[in-house]
Amino acid sequence: MDDSIWVGVRERVHALTAAPAGDRVFGAMGHRFLLEDPLTQAELADLERQTGVLLPEEYRDFLLHVGAGGAGPSYGVYPVRLVQGRWRWEGDGAGLADLSRLAEPFPREGADPEAVRLLLSEHPEEEDFDEIEDFDDAIEAWEERWEPVMWSADRTVGAVVISTLGCAAREWLIISGPERGRIWSDNRVDDEDLKPLLDDNGVPMTFTRWYLTWLEKAEHQLASAPVTG
Repeated sequence: MDDSIWVGVRERVHALTAAPAGDRVFGAMGHRFLLEDPLTQAELADLERQTGVLLPEEYRDFLLHVGAGGAGPSYGVYPVRLVQGRWRWEGDGAGLADLSRLAEPFPREGADPEAVRLLLSEHPEEEDFDEIEDFDDAIEAWEERWEPVMWSADRTVGAVVISTLGCAAREWLIISGPERGRIWSDNRVDDEDLKPLLDDNGVPMTFTRWYLTWLEKAEHQLASAPVTG
């Protein structure tokens, strides 16, 4: 990976802290366009030694040249920090990732895709019930079957939660397996399955594309914001 793509990115993000109307960018009220310090080579080596994986190249270069987390898509990139001798990612839902299983390939089709498809096909629909109470009972019974399958830790091995859109909607960075280096969307809170995040042309988002697309849109949005006062 050519790490020169990250040259000047930290400075571009920092420049947005002085832009008027910065809160127009979604999530900026949370991260304020601030970045954590980059990791040192020694810290990155320690992180990878402890987790037992070589992180995706684009993300490794981001950690070394831009920051260990902070300003970024949605409410920002979850920071990775050393806490009491252990490395961990911090943010809403970060604990969903099993850091002891990062070397396992992320299951692109899910840990049990047939079970998911069957459950989705059996989702109760309100129009099929004469009484709302019966529909509510059916939904409750369905969710009792759905949640253990959909939220199984086996479905997110080899990945870390990297960002949140709020309301328990999150994005994952895939660490191991065929999807390594790509971003996946997680809207399971609304009964939607995990799926790859795609750009406007339907191309899967890599970490670099995900981050730089956000930065370019934020710069354009703030540059075109009307001047007040």
